[in-house]
Amino acid sequence: MWSGTSALSDGRSSPSPRQQDPVPSATGSGPTVATRPAAGLPLAWSVDSLVWDKGCDHDYVIDKSPAQVPPPPAEQDAGVWAAAQGAVHGRQTKVQISVQGRSSTAVVLEALHVRIVSRAKPAAGNAYAMGQGCGSDLTPRRFTVNLDVDHPIARPKDGADSQHTILAVNLPYRVSAEAPEVLLVDTTTQTYDARWYLEVDWSSQGRTGTIRIDDHGRPFHTTSIKGMPHYWYGTNATGERAWVPYDS
Repeated sequence: MWSGTSALSDGRSSPSPRQQDPVPSATGSGPTVATRPAAGLPLAWSVDSLVWDKGCDHDYVIDKSPAQVPPPPAEQDAGVWAAAQGAVHGRQTKVQISVQGRSSTAVVLEALHVRIVSRAKPAAGNAYAMGQGCGSDLTPRRFTVNLDVDHPIARPKDGADSQHTILAVNLPYRVSAEAPEVLLVDTTTQTYDARWYLEVDWSSQGRTGTIRIDDHGRPFHTTSIKGMPHYWYGTNATGERAWVPYDS
């Protein structure tokens, strides 16, 4: 099964082979494909951690007043917008991993590990909601992770597309050039400012290895929004478009 253990983690992400824990950092800027894998690695992958719920709903924590924060971007422009604002994923980070083999030979994805780099008090700032009305959900192979527990585990969960339920399936998965997989790891925290990353164990023809899934060599960064002022972009009392409190 997909399992997780604690160890000593925003933005679209890039994977890298296993390496030493990086220095914690802020949001990444865009998706990256593993174009220079270790010699002979039998699989390729790409990672996107700027995935909004149902393609539209996401919170960022920004240490600025509403008057200083520009209107929310479209999802595809979120990386540049978030980096410019010093934004941190609020409450939830979704990491989508696309994996396929480099030939017709099967590669088995054996396990997914959740590695916690640090957990601290929630980051300072306000929570800003990106949602402007949601579309349909698409979750190919979905896993949920609770970053608040001592030993976070990626647990398979039913997903759905526009017409069908996609039943949760435990590992191992087999991938090849003809049979890729798309995995969606949905991590949440209600308590901490958490920095974390993922590791995927694989095997093929007697060989084994581990790939590290992180944010351009840095941990992913997710913070709780509990108790924070929470804003969405709507029409204020004077009829202007602006950030307004959720309870207004």
